[in-house]
Amino acid sequence: MSDIVKNDRPESEDGRLEKELRCYDFLDRLKIPYRRIDHEMAMTMEACEEIEQVLECSICKNLMLTNRQETDFYLLLMPGDKPFKTKNLSAQIGSARLSFAKPEYMEKYLDITPGSLSILGLMNDREKKVRLLIDADVLKEEWFGCHPCINTSSLKMRMQDVENVLIPALGHEPQIVELHV
Repeated sequence: MSDIVKNDRPESEDGRLEKELRCYDFLDRLKIPYRRIDHEMAMTMEACEEIEQVLECSICKNLMLTNRQETDFYLLLMPGDKPFKTKNLSAQIGSARLSFAKPEYMEKYLDITPGSLSILGLMNDREKKVRLLIDADVLKEEWFGCHPCINTSSLKMRMQDVENVLIPALGHEPQIVELHV
């Protein structure tokens, strides 16, 4: 991993995917400051532990969920160290039988592949097919860590900017949930 944390987008666009560059463009348009680090592919929360130490913030766990009929989709943001239990969440959002959404739905609605899921993918959901769910504990943090729609870079932003600028700009009204351990 490159231990160099940058305060801006990559200097060169060579080798960067368009969806990653769109994230930087979006954040820059919103004037949201962020810190960025490039690293090896991080497919799991365990792989993010070293990244968290370098960025000095927690990387948010992101889960894309769906109902049994695959007609309702949810992006759940939760602390990386918190276990996930569908029963608890299902009752809060009024959707029985939640399961993980298939990778093709991540790509179709958010232009993201598994392991790269991020709140920033909601900028690609122009039809508003995915509902944003945020565990209340995520909002208690000073900093917010996520991928820029690709899991070879990670970003750190102020939670205040995420709540007050980013989420309104995404146009997805969040539902705050309480996931119990």
